[in-house]
Amino acid sequence: MNLLKAITTVGGYTMLSRVFGFVRDILIAAVLGAGTVADCFFVAFRFPNLFRRLFAEGAFAAAFVPIFSGQLETEGRERAKAFADQAFSVLFLILAGFVAVIELAMPWVMYVLAPGFDAVQGKMELATELSRIAFPYLLFISLVSLQSGVLNSLGRFAAAAAAPVLLNLVLISALLGFADKAPTPGHALSWGVFAAGVVQFAWLVYHCRREGLPVRFTRPRLSPEVRLLGRRILPVVFGASLYQINLLIGTILATLVADGAVSYLYYADRVTQLPLGVVGVAVGTALLPNQSRQLAAGDDAAAGASQNRGLEFALLLTLPAAVALLVIALPIVTVLFERGAFTATDTAATASALMAYATGLPAYVLIRVLTPGYFAREDTKTPVKIAAWSMLANIALNLVLMQVWGHVGIALASSAAAWINAGWLARELKRRGQLSVDKRLAERGPKIVWASLGMGAVLFAAERLVAPACTGPCPEHIPALAALIAVGLLAYAGLAHLFGAARLGELKALVRRVPDGPDAA
Repeated sequence: MNLLKAITTVGGYTMLSRVFGFVRDILIAAVLGAGTVADCFFVAFRFPNLFRRLFAEGAFAAAFVPIFSGQLETEGRERAKAFADQAFSVLFLILAGFVAVIELAMPWVMYVLAPGFDAVQGKMELATELSRIAFPYLLFISLVSLQSGVLNSLGRFAAAAAAPVLLNLVLISALLGFADKAPTPGHALSWGVFAAGVVQFAWLVYHCRREGLPVRFTRPRLSPEVRLLGRRILPVVFGASLYQINLLIGTILATLVADGAVSYLYYADRVTQLPLGVVGVAVGTALLPNQSRQLAAGDDAAAGASQNRGLEFALLLTLPAAVALLVIALPIVTVLFERGAFTATDTAATASALMAYATGLPAYVLIRVLTPGYFAREDTKTPVKIAAWSMLANIALNLVLMQVWGHVGIALASSAAAWINAGWLARELKRRGQLSVDKRLAERGPKIVWASLGMGAVLFAAERLVAPACTGPCPEHIPALAALIAVGLLAYAGLAHLFGAARLGELKALVRRVPDGPDAA
């Protein structure tokens, strides 16, 4: 399996998804703004997304992929398929029951998720209604995650990576086609979330069949492999999903800050999700099955080389993205969202939150790169312990910083907790001898930092020149922002090449072959 090709495949489709996601969020901002209906929909959308990250992309993928990949490597496709069918059946029954219970308990659940909504007449009731419509998305998207794990383990990353594009297309269609026909635009979007789950599930069913490994419902049976899967899922439920849990904590506390605070954090997070999704999700998704198979084959050197290249690739793209978001947060938010119901006041509040989230962006990506080092070795307990302490730190920091900086303090607390988590994960891997920074990464890491800071200085000067052209919601300002981004990209590319942080020929070599030793190019 070619690691960089896998990363670029996932990253490319994730980039496409993020582009459509921005179109979706631009439309949502124009129609809903940052008021009551927007707050309610974002809570309704984030609730199933939290459990999707916990049960599906986080815990389930982390526990399922190493077992499935190991069976593929040592026992063959038929044995691996039987395990996948059993896992699918048990997961379906558990999640169907869970969804039914939450649907019945939703009015009480909302008092936990959004306690501040009760202060605005009708807001709690609307949030409850929208959440009930959207929550079944969890069932479908969790089954999508299982099928994605099957395809990723086969080295087929494209279909699973393209599935989020369908979510955004369905939500855009719901907003454009049904916003004026539903009781509120939030209702149209919530039904769109439900429909998107069905569409994504059907998409992955087709692609699994095409690969000759259709995952089917069978008589549920707690086989030894399924029991092992369950034991590994339970401890990693929180450990694999610190980012989403911190966002949920921030959302709960934001409902106590002010009307619109939930929306400010949502829009800021959506911008942050572009580099986080394209780099962090792509590298983490590609690393887990790759390292699992390398370790199952007894090739520790190749697994270590994969981890080093994953770290290098993540830093190469994430550090300049974080610097850029810090420098040009205001023009980005202005051009993307300031139109219709989204005012200049909303822009300033969202840009401040974006800058706070940007300080933690490298840490969020490092977590994605480092956790496969535990999961591929079938250690699900250690990341949980680390994440538990990090979450406690997040809550403590939230309670302090929100008193000083409101919703911006909530974003800063999330970033600080991510750095605590990433640092702890790296230290523990190094202590075990499972993380050894090779010569190439040791040399290039500081060069990446200097290239990123240099780009930031260029971008700061350029932003002062084009700032008047990026003020206000007019479409004519889009080229000005595009030019600003182009300047940043060119500056970083030039400085990275000048400092020796990256060279085009070496990246092409990485595409052609997988690194086969600790210092492989």
